[in-house]
Amino acid sequence: MTVSLIQFARDGARGVARFDDAGVRVVPGATSVRELALAALRSGTRLTDVPGGEGIDLDTVELLPPIDHPDPAHMLLTGTGLTHLGSAEGRDKMHRAVTETAELTDSMKMFLMGMEGGKPAGGGPGVQPEWFYKGDGSSLVAPGQPIRSPSFAGDAGEEPEIAGVYLIDDDGVPVRLGFALANEFSDHVTESRNYLWLAHSKLRQAALGPELLVSGLPADVRGTSRILRDGVAIWDKPFLSGEANMSHSIENLEHHHFKYRLFRRPGDLHVHFFGTATLSFSAGLRTEPGDLFEIEAAPFRLPVRNAVEIAPIEDVRVKTL
Repeated sequence: MTVSLIQFARDGARGVARFDDAGVRVVPGATSVRELALAALRSGTRLTDVPGGEGIDLDTVELLPPIDHPDPAHMLLTGTGLTHLGSAEGRDKMHRAVTETAELTDSMKMFLMGMEGGKPAGGGPGVQPEWFYKGDGSSLVAPGQPIRSPSFAGDAGEEPEIAGVYLIDDDGVPVRLGFALANEFSDHVTESRNYLWLAHSKLRQAALGPELLVSGLPADVRGTSRILRDGVAIWDKPFLSGEANMSHSIENLEHHHFKYRLFRRPGDLHVHFFGTATLSFSAGLRTEPGDLFEIEAAPFRLPVRNAVEIAPIEDVRVKTL
């Protein structure tokens, strides 16, 4: 049975719903998935066992991100790139255009390293992937809300992905709560100008779909990434994810993130994006304000849907004390 948890707000109060084959039902007394997870850890139960009560119509409530923290600084958004079969093609193309050389780019070298050592026989850690930081919990956009690109950005591009969601338990051990469908959202123009600007290009907002899938992720995930402009699809392409379509195992990506002690602080949440191989930017498309991103993939039953908005430049000046 496919089981997801959904956070919502109704009449000014928060709630959590269980979404399974029986429909969408309110979890009695629950106000956050994080609190449910902490309670499950301390009682030795599982999130798939969370009971559902009264039915609820999701069209009558405000959908919240499927995970959040009361202090956004204790929720980190990070990710890995060049992790999917075919993911190096677009990246290699943009970096080769800059270097104009027949030698392998750093992107292609890293991709080949993943192909050779990202899924070590017998499990366990393999070669480390590319890694990046996106922001804290304040960078996460709620379902249906605009995803804002700073006005100094070169691009506002979608990245249809799967993200792992983790809670650090009382002993400092990372616990995977589940998976979410995601739009990692990046600035590919800035990255294409110089690979050393990759870190800048990733400091953008990101969006998750409403569901936290707690019943396990299939090895083969197939979805569609779509961009609508004035109600008309200007980009509509399939994308693949899941371990069967990746050059790294999820276990390997998790190891190389959580091997750093600063990412194992009890009580913290982590959303880690696993990467993609399908980008409209690689096909030469440039988004515009008002364009609507729509990402869907089974077993997730609800899409990621957010419109592009441009945030004005802020005049930031450093003061001397």
